[in-house]
Amino acid sequence: MTRHSPGEFCEEIIGQSDALSAVLARAERVASTDCTVLVTGETGTGKELLARGLHMASPRRSRPFVAVNCAAMSKDLLESELFGHVQGAFTTAVRNRDGRFQAADGGTIFLDEIGEMPLDLQSKLLRVLQFKEFSMVGETKVRQVDVRIIAATNADLKDLVRQGAFRQDLYYRLNVVQLRLPALRERRSDIEALACHFVEKLAAKYDRQVRALSPEALLVLRNRDWPGNIRELENAVEHGVLMAAGEEIQLEDLPLMDAEDLAGIEDFVRPLTDDGIDLQGTLRRIEAHYIRAALEQTAGNKNQAATLLGLNRTTLVEKLKRTFPEAVAAAS
Repeated sequence: MTRHSPGEFCEEIIGQSDALSAVLARAERVASTDCTVLVTGETGTGKELLARGLHMASPRRSRPFVAVNCAAMSKDLLESELFGHVQGAFTTAVRNRDGRFQAADGGTIFLDEIGEMPLDLQSKLLRVLQFKEFSMVGETKVRQVDVRIIAATNADLKDLVRQGAFRQDLYYRLNVVQLRLPALRERRSDIEALACHFVEKLAAKYDRQVRALSPEALLVLRNRDWPGNIRELENAVEHGVLMAAGEEIQLEDLPLMDAEDLAGIEDFVRPLTDDGIDLQGTLRRIEAHYIRAALEQTAGNKNQAATLLGLNRTTLVEKLKRTFPEAVAAAS
């Protein structure tokens, strides 16, 4: 299993693709500071995991990391959850209750789905960012708090600002450093390492003897677009671990058997007969097809072709030497 860990930063994030490495390198440079960070990216790309990595690489690592999903609560409940309330502030407030900002004092608070926060609460958050102070619901006393704020969103906050749904001044306060996590389709070369990690993790969870994925299963995983990103990949592998009859997850064990998942593959798959099949030869034909298609689409540009295939350029060149040795010899 391959992990990216420049300077031991965020070792729980798996992958070594260029797209991921660039984000982690930027994150490592700001982790030790107290600057506010805005983490963006599609749902399921690992925004909270990156936020935890930033916290654990900071001087605040021994203090709490508190995560809040701003989309999971109503406005009134979210305000009380964040800032706490005093007895009698509302009907069910039978005693004082500290909020998440107090719980995170000295540490880090992670505000997920920040774009869903109501406008009037945004003004209270802005005050915390500007002056490190807030008031509990139902009191006038001003309290001090020392927290680092990391926010995350899969929405376009600039667009929300234009719509009047998000405060422009808060956007600028949050967007000191923005870290965009790439979608899984932008880092295909990490899919195998992620899938193998999930096999190991989930086999242990369910006490199954599954150890690996078949070459065909891996091929489908690598070529899927994964609209749900890493979370969707994990769910697919979990299904495979539960359905597998032996130590290896087969293609039919995955919940991915639709036309999109198998597009372009069926033409290269030979029917299984009593005489068996040449599995390695079939896989080589499939790989050669996609390499040729990528080179044709990019007019022979190896850098662009490697990006389309989710490979490093050097890996593509090595595959070309094995798959099309005569073409490589003619070009040299």
